[in-house]
Formats: sequence, structure tokens, C-alpha cells
Amino acid sequence: MPAASPSGEVPARSKRADAVRNQQTLLAAAAEVFVASGVDAPIRQIAARAGVGMGTIYRHFPTRADLVVAVYRHQVEACAEAGPRLLADTGSPFAALRAWADLFVDFLVTKHGLANAMQSDSSGFDALHAYFLDRLVPVCAHLLEAAQEAGEIRPGTHAYELMRGIGNLCIGRDGDPRYDPRRLVDLLLRGLRP
Repeated sequence: MPAASPSGEVPARSKRADAVRNQQTLLAAAAEVFVASGVDAPIRQIAARAGVGMGTIYRHFPTRADLVVAVYRHQVEACAEAGPRLLADTGSPFAALRAWADLFVDFLVTKHGLANAMQSDSSGFDALHAYFLDRLVPVCAHLLEAAQEAGEIRPGTHAYELMRGIGNLCIGRDGDPRYDPRRLVDLLLRGLRP
């Protein structure tokens, strides 16, 4: 049994590496299902995609809102970590910005269902939105600055404005399979070119 701290609290045990990997696999599978089918997709569909039983999902995430919030945080971190990696691995800063915008669209498609899943906890939603802005606006700004310095886009575009614009283009996808926000996001990004 872990020793208690002087305040009487027992420190939390950290998860085993395989448990963390399993949870990450589950979150990635849930994100894919949410992007394809929305946050109301059946839990059995997520379990099948992750290759786990439904009980495993409920053990980690007792409610759908718990799962949606965890996927949201997982995707924010994936987007945040992808920015620098894309800049390093892609042929140009503009290509990195385009690839990042594609990941961001996947995230936004999932995010639009978050409000409904969390409707009883607006303070929780507000905290997640602040977390989202704190993590992703600097990443987008860095990508924009790199593309501007390379002469690949015109100066003057602010990260928050671009992210908001992409977000607004993603709203129209809800319920209309004919609408592809990626086409309009591509047009938006091409409009930044000199």
C-alpha cells in the first residue's frame, strides 16, 4: 500500500504502460468513430474499432460525456503535438499548415457534438474551450508565422481568426453528407497565398 503523505493523502498510482497504451488506442478509435458517425455513435461501434469489449470502455469512461471529453482532450493534444512535427517533416510551412488544418477539421467535427454531450455542465465546457485555445492557438500561430516567413502566405492572418473561420466552415457538415468542409477549408487556405 502506498505511504500516506504528511497531510494524510495517499498518492495516486500511475497507470501501467500497457494500460496507458490501451486507453490511447481506445481514444483514437473513439475519435475515428466520432468523426465518421458523430458523438452519438453506438459504444459497440467504438469497442469494435478499438478491438475491446464494451465493458472496457465503460470501465475507463462510465458515461458518454466522460468519453467525449477524453477524446476531446486527446485530439487537442494530438493537434498540438502535430504542428511542430509537421513543420519539421513537411516540404514547406504551407504544406504543414494544410496538413495541420486537416487534423484540425477532424477535431472540430468531433467537437461540435461535445456541447450536446455536456449540456448539463457548461462550466466544464468553458474550461475545455479555454484549454483548447491555450493549446492550439500558439501552434496555429507558429505555423502561420513559418509560412509567412517563407513567403508562402500573405502576412496579417491571425491564428484565432483562421481557426474560427475553419470552425465555422465545419459547422455545416452536421447532418448533410453532401457537404465537405475540407473543400472549403482548402479554398480558405488557398486564399492566404500571395
